[in-house]
Amino acid sequence: MKLQDKLDAVREDFENGRFPLVPTQAQLDTMQRATQSLIDSRQADKALQAGDAAPEFTLQDTDGNTVSSRSLLSHGPLVLTFYRGVWCPYCNFELQALEEVRRVIEARGARLVAISPQTATNSRKSQRDNKLSFPILSDTGAEVAEKFGLRFSLPNDLIEVYKQFGNDLAKINNDPSWVLPMPARYVIGTDGVIAYAEVNPDYTRRPDPSDLLPVLDRLRAGVSA
Repeated sequence: MKLQDKLDAVREDFENGRFPLVPTQAQLDTMQRATQSLIDSRQADKALQAGDAAPEFTLQDTDGNTVSSRSLLSHGPLVLTFYRGVWCPYCNFELQALEEVRRVIEARGARLVAISPQTATNSRKSQRDNKLSFPILSDTGAEVAEKFGLRFSLPNDLIEVYKQFGNDLAKINNDPSWVLPMPARYVIGTDGVIAYAEVNPDYTRRPDPSDLLPVLDRLRAGVSA
């Protein structure tokens, strides 16, 4: 089953009350309105795209080790996914789907890394619950996400809905700003240039991980397009 098929099933179950947490219609309307507003803002069009230079970054993994993009790229291309957090079922399914192709990605000489604004403790929970073998780096305040053009602030009515759901992002992220990255996936070549970019302001829509493989094949063959 393709990743998007799984996400569509999650959305259908959630909207039809088949989750442990059953949303009200007002909550659903608020969530849908916030997503549409982000789409209408066209912020995704301004995010970094293929052909742009990727910003360098240095972040910490769940063990407190410093990880830099420069170090990662010294070993090969980098597959980078921006992850909202452990509380987001759509993101968790995406991480699981990426884990399923991790060995295939690594066989092409690339590294797979996730970046999330959540704390290291919550990233460890993400890794444990999703059985991940790749790192999640902590991007406090979504500062790296901002460099990629992905960071946005949640509207006040959506903040209240998330709090009603028990998703207090100020605590989950140890940051009072209530910012998140738009879900995004990048492939960065060893020259620091973005070879593939997919950014979607609708967090329920994600490309299949298999889309990455032809890009990695081209990079391995030394073909830029």
